[in-house]
Amino acid sequence: MRDLPWRATRDPWAVLVAEVMLQQTQAVRVIPAWRAFLTAHPTPAACAASPLGAVLRQWHGLGYPRRARNLHDAAQLVVAEHGGRVPGSLDALLTMPGIGPYTARAVLAFAFECDMAVVDTNIARLLARTCGRRLTGRQVQALADELVPSGAGWVWNQSLMDLGATVCRPAPQCGDCPVADRCAWHVAGHPLPDPAAGSAGVSTRQAPYAGSDRQRRGAIMAALSKSTGPVPAESFPVEIVDTLVADRLVVRAGEMLRLP
Repeated sequence: MRDLPWRATRDPWAVLVAEVMLQQTQAVRVIPAWRAFLTAHPTPAACAASPLGAVLRQWHGLGYPRRARNLHDAAQLVVAEHGGRVPGSLDALLTMPGIGPYTARAVLAFAFECDMAVVDTNIARLLARTCGRRLTGRQVQALADELVPSGAGWVWNQSLMDLGATVCRPAPQCGDCPVADRCAWHVAGHPLPDPAAGSAGVSTRQAPYAGSDRQRRGAIMAALSKSTGPVPAESFPVEIVDTLVADRLVVRAGEMLRLP
């Protein structure tokens, strides 16, 4: 299995931080950021006690800063309602800001070693091709749930993720696949369309970043993260600033902007 540092820990907070970072960022960028974040915020209590602005500065470079805000909110909820310990139940995890079905299941599978199926892009692609047909979100999750071997959820999920990430890629390397003879799509000769295309859980192309509101938001967050004090609001488009203020990522201080 790929050498990702969070795979060696069973600390639920460390796993939660990794999974939130991985929601929209590649693992190679997450690894150093994850280590730095846990050095600064080693526990939910440490994160909850930090100003949101400090958490946002720590997050700088990963993009999608609402994830950092949600993680800070989740840490405060963990402290307030769970005694500072990340809960080990699906229902409790799903009540937390920014934690959806995938992230909640990943924490349970990888931190608590529950027999819980996790469906990411790689696993969804693998299962759709193995079945030889497109799968809805409900279908792919149900199939994944059926396949988890009792008592081996952790290694099963890790293995499927690795198989999808390294072999059953968008351009598959079927000659290296240990289940090629049981893959309906491969046995059929790779007919088009690829069943992975359009299956729930399989990533689609994002809109261009250059010139987007996401780029403009990122420029403002970068300026604030790098600054030692407030910056003039007039330097940025007011409509973009308004969205950041509404998201609780930026605070207006008169004619200036600062992190929360």
